[in-house]
Amino acid sequence: MSNEGDEQLSARERSELDELRHRVGALESAHGPEAARHHRLRSTGSVLLILLAALLSLLSVVAVWANSIVRDTDRYVATVGPLASDPDVQKAVTNRVTDVVLAQIDVNALVKQLQDAVSEKGVPPKAAQLVGNLDGPITSGLKQLVSGTVERVVSSSAFETVWVDANRRVHSSVDKALTGEGGGAVSLKNDEVAIDVAPIVAQVKERLVGAGLGVAAKIPDIHTDFVVVQSKDLGKIKTYMRVLEIMGSWLPLIALLVAAAGVYTAFNRRHALIGVGSAVFVAMLVLGITLTVFRDVYLDHLPSGASPAAAGAVYDALIRFLRAGVRALGAVALIVAVGAFLSGPSRAAVFVRKGCRGSIGALRDVAESGGLRLGAVGRFVHRFKRWIGVAIVVVAAIVLFTWSYPTTMVVVWTTVIVLVGFAIREFLDGASAAPADQAVGTAH
Repeated sequence: MSNEGDEQLSARERSELDELRHRVGALESAHGPEAARHHRLRSTGSVLLILLAALLSLLSVVAVWANSIVRDTDRYVATVGPLASDPDVQKAVTNRVTDVVLAQIDVNALVKQLQDAVSEKGVPPKAAQLVGNLDGPITSGLKQLVSGTVERVVSSSAFETVWVDANRRVHSSVDKALTGEGGGAVSLKNDEVAIDVAPIVAQVKERLVGAGLGVAAKIPDIHTDFVVVQSKDLGKIKTYMRVLEIMGSWLPLIALLVAAAGVYTAFNRRHALIGVGSAVFVAMLVLGITLTVFRDVYLDHLPSGASPAAAGAVYDALIRFLRAGVRALGAVALIVAVGAFLSGPSRAAVFVRKGCRGSIGALRDVAESGGLRLGAVGRFVHRFKRWIGVAIVVVAAIVLFTWSYPTTMVVVWTTVIVLVGFAIREFLDGASAAPADQAVGTAH
């Protein structure tokens, strides 16, 4: 009887299955092309939106960086301040100031004064002739004296203070420099951004006079430019920088909205979220590689006489916070993609979730055996478990989005806090306690 019933049941199931297949086939024949076309349109639209979001995220990082350099004085000073202690920049400043000071000292006049002094002392003719050939040694000695004096000034803490204070004072001119308008301590002429280092020349002048070189007192006040950035394409770059500076406050929000639209349009939104995270991560990877390649291109196209080492140090300083932003957003994108994957039905994701829940459940069991009672708290967390998780994610997103300049460590610690929040939510979930309470009530 049992075998006969199984056979009848199996036959009935096969009949129902055939009928269902017939109905599905009829529906597909009636609406299949339209549904497939609709599916393709939505999928294509979602992919395009995700790619656009990745591109906008790339531009957003650059725009926020450009905006911070122009608008935020503290960020600008934090960017250029370390250059005062950079050995390559110090060497370049030393060479520049040394050349300017030596150009103001008339070596021939010094030799003439020495010859006159020798004549007045009645020195023999051969000795007087020897003095007349001292142009080269005097020039070399002066260069060593001036260069050593300038080097001591530039390598002192006083120079670092002057450098930082000067850059803080002239930050208001950076906007004009990047837009090519106005003058001031920072200028944009001949496709270069230059800073006037006249105060350094003044300090060198005082030290030379103090060292006994009286002729240095005749050096006039000279406005000497130290070129920070120089490129034949700087005129084009400043235009792009101006556009990005204007859009810096809006691009991140636009990129986020476009990414959300791409996820919402997709049929499988979890897959779309993984796609958004992966696309943005790839965009940050491409931007990081581009910054490295552009550094070599920029150094290869420096004007003659420029110091490649100093130019490289300036480039690295200027994009330091841009690189930090690239790493931070790349970390966020990667974490989003991994999180979306772990929420899926794959074996690896299920294994990870079960392992975490099992470990937290075992910890909760130990706590309950020690006298912990979740009670109303456990029932509340179980009832609103989904919304509590949404609140944790939303708060983390708001923190990252409103943080002025999030770094990779900010992203990592935010992620750790989110994971701790979910672990606490799982620990406080009183789902296991509810059946036990019901069983006790039924027994009574």
